[in-house]
Amino acid sequence: MKKLFVLLVLTACAAGCGGPASQSGVWEHDTLYKNLDHMRFSWGGYKEVTSDEVVKSVEEGWWGKEAPRESK
Repeated sequence: MKKLFVLLVLTACAAGCGGPASQSGVWEHDTLYKNLDHMRFSWGGYKEVTSDEVVKSVEEGWWGKEAPRESK
């Protein structure tokens, strides 16, 4: 009975993670990050995005779903 419960929980977790991942387009690429700069930016923690970083991401072809900006 415990094994069945664990299996059901794992299945529910996998299904819950799969939906947002498919909407983000992550499965369309063969790697998670376009290059090391993309990985460094993503792992760097939250910070305000500068216009230089936006230009760099477009030039280098980083991918992802655009996040809405918060108004201050």
